[in-house]
Amino acid sequence: MCLAVPGRVMEIMERDGARMAVVDFGGVVKDVCLEYLPDLQVGEYAIVHVGFALQRLDEDSALRTLDLFAELGLLQEEFGDPWEAAAGGPMREELR
Repeated sequence: MCLAVPGRVMEIMERDGARMAVVDFGGVVKDVCLEYLPDLQVGEYAIVHVGFALQRLDEDSALRTLDLFAELGLLQEEFGDPWEAAAGGPMREELR
């Protein structure tokens, strides 16, 4: 499953002509493209899907959503180690 996950912008930079950010998803940090939200600032939250920030989100909603995703195990499913999952590791057991 591929989720749209809320994350907090930690840093903004330009890479190869595109506005990019380092985004924290409750402890998992990924690079994200900000081209759809060019005015997003450091410290703000956004919904991110397949590496693109799609919609600004208030902090309370973002944190509640991250907590719920973590409780349901969806963050591990979304950001877990794909090699471990393919090998039938612990993450695979949780999904059965």
